[in-house]
Amino acid sequence: MPVTWTHGNAFELLENGEAFFPAVFEAIEAASRSVIIETFIIFDDRVGRALQKVLVDAARRGVQIDVTVDGYGTADLPDTYVSSLLEAGVRLHVFDPQPRRFGMRTNLFRRLHRKIVVVDSDVAFVGGINFGADHLVETGPMAKQDYAVRVRGPLVAEIEADALQLLAQGARQRAFWRRLRWRRRRRQDEPGDVAAAWVKRDNDEHTNTIEQQYRLGIRAAQQQITIANAYFFPGYSLLRDLRQAAKRGVKVRLILQGEPDMPAARFAATMLYDYLLSAGVEIYEYCERPFHGKVATVDDRWATVGSSNLDPLSLALNLEGNVLVRDTAFVATLQERLDRLMCEQCRPMQRSSPPRRKIQRVVVGVFVFHFLRRFPAWASWFPARTPQLTTLNRKLHDLHEGKS
Repeated sequence: MPVTWTHGNAFELLENGEAFFPAVFEAIEAASRSVIIETFIIFDDRVGRALQKVLVDAARRGVQIDVTVDGYGTADLPDTYVSSLLEAGVRLHVFDPQPRRFGMRTNLFRRLHRKIVVVDSDVAFVGGINFGADHLVETGPMAKQDYAVRVRGPLVAEIEADALQLLAQGARQRAFWRRLRWRRRRRQDEPGDVAAAWVKRDNDEHTNTIEQQYRLGIRAAQQQITIANAYFFPGYSLLRDLRQAAKRGVKVRLILQGEPDMPAARFAATMLYDYLLSAGVEIYEYCERPFHGKVATVDDRWATVGSSNLDPLSLALNLEGNVLVRDTAFVATLQERLDRLMCEQCRPMQRSSPPRRKIQRVVVGVFVFHFLRRFPAWASWFPARTPQLTTLNRKLHDLHEGKS
């Protein structure tokens, strides 16, 4: 499905929680009308509590606040945390909440994985950063390396409209949300000159939009492609596009996890290494800390930042959101950060020597490629339903906690 590009936007790259959290909290502290947040995870740690404070303060001064969390990713917030938000007037929505069975969370698939903040219909934040201290470098060797952007301009209305559309799934007064969406979309301030687009993956009309935009960018590349992605296990078509780009002389570089928070994800990615390296694709493993970014650049003119990994969950199941940016200055900034990462904190991968190509690896490799050719089709086996939000209020929350 073609995407809509808007002009007149301004972008700022935010690297890690050290840049992202202060920018978001400052925007919420200055809010006068509305705050909308979608996130996969909120932790009850110092970052989560800082978010709690600015939301409570804003709600008490009359700001309309809607926070939507994923029922799998944010399943363990304590009662005191939730209660403080509800009592202040924050509207808290849970995407696809499901009860635990035998002590395990059961809503693993079709998750809300987007990370969006929109304040006063004026500024938006999009990226891969959750609200947790594990996105602060200062927390230590398990802190995640990640990216987000601050957006101003007409694209904010597109992002906000999409967030409001999701909220309408849980709102009783859907006509109200439609009117609110229309009123907010009329803002046409143009604080910059950047062309940008908002792209999403859902289980309705945009089932493969993000993957399509990656493939269009790869196929159009003339000089270089840099993809930095935490969980890399894309479909066969995207892998083939990368190989073909490298074979026609494009410098193709991948930054993947070398010290992963999920070892199985790295194992899956390594199954693809020889296939890509043999075509001239360069692969770098980031070894400083777990890598959590989902960004890419093509030549000096195209970039993407967002929540979507290049793996089956993000490409075929989850709700995801990315921004696309056409701006040489922004692309140069992101590329410089990625180049520094490759030079200072990554190790280059080499093709396996023959003794390492054991029969088990060959068998697994055959399975992997059959899997990659077919995973968009098998994604339809998993439950697909209209996104459902449960909107918490004080009474409902007390009943959920078993209180009288």
